[in-house]
Amino acid sequence: MMMSFFDQFASPSFLGIPLIAIAIALPWVMFPTPSSRWLNNRLITLQTWFINRFTNQLLMPLNVGGHKWALLFASLMVFLITINMLGLLPYTFTPTTQLSLNMGFAVPLWLATVIIGMRNQPTVALGHLLPEGTPIPLIPVLIIIETISLFIRPLALGVRLTANLTAGHLLIQLIATAVFVLLPMMPTVAILTAAVLFLLTLLEVAVAMIQAYVFVLLLSLYLQENV
Repeated sequence: MMMSFFDQFASPSFLGIPLIAIAIALPWVMFPTPSSRWLNNRLITLQTWFINRFTNQLLMPLNVGGHKWALLFASLMVFLITINMLGLLPYTFTPTTQLSLNMGFAVPLWLATVIIGMRNQPTVALGHLLPEGTPIPLIPVLIIIETISLFIRPLALGVRLTANLTAGHLLIQLIATAVFVLLPMMPTVAILTAAVLFLLTLLEVAVAMIQAYVFVLLLSLYLQENV
């Protein structure tokens, strides 16, 4: 029986036990841990440089109160990049193609930024619902629109990450299937299709990193409005 193209997004299980927990926990095992020596190896040095550059760029627009989120944002960024990159390997499962997992990341973090804004500066937080200089007849309509846009933010975060990774995996599988089908009949076309597949794979590597960065960047922008 031929497998559906969407079977790759089904959560794997073994003896009825879901293996998504192992897929989520595996990236943490792969991260190198700093040693007690004065000089670290190249891998740890590169990892430290990347995290420092990312944290500085992400938290530069935030005030001192928002710097408490540095560890959370950096950990989430590295975690999402690792999961997305491991999902590009053959015979692997990408947990971030599951909308439930992405919403599990997006909703609590977005809600935390909203709660912080309502607790620290409720006037400013509520002021975002009504732009300055709005005509009086449009005030009720704009408040409703801004409230809806506020509650759509976590949904947009989760759907954006899920849709981009799902579309990329489907394209790779479709083109790879086309290569195997065309190889016996039209070898030249199959080779050209394989070259397109290679370029698409490079593009998906970039998408895997960019989408993880965009996810954390948008969370930092939501935090910037509330601190």
